[in-house]
Amino acid sequence: MPNPMEIMKLMGMWNTFKSNHPKFPKFMAAAAQPGVITEDTILEMKITTPDGRTMETNLKITASDLEMIQQLKNIR
Repeated sequence: MPNPMEIMKLMGMWNTFKSNHPKFPKFMAAAAQPGVITEDTILEMKITTPDGRTMETNLKITASDLEMIQQLKNIR
């Protein structure tokens, strides 16, 4: 069982994250709507470092990915 104090600490950190990056939780909520991420959806990610270097990748969502996402949603 998770430590209640650690959960409280994590909740505080999450609130700080949301305050620092208000667009990200809204984006994730929109992406989590039914029918947005389906099999064969392509997710793209890009990282840009302060000195300008970039890393990019993408992945195509599979049926097993969707199953894992559903299991994660059920944890709430």
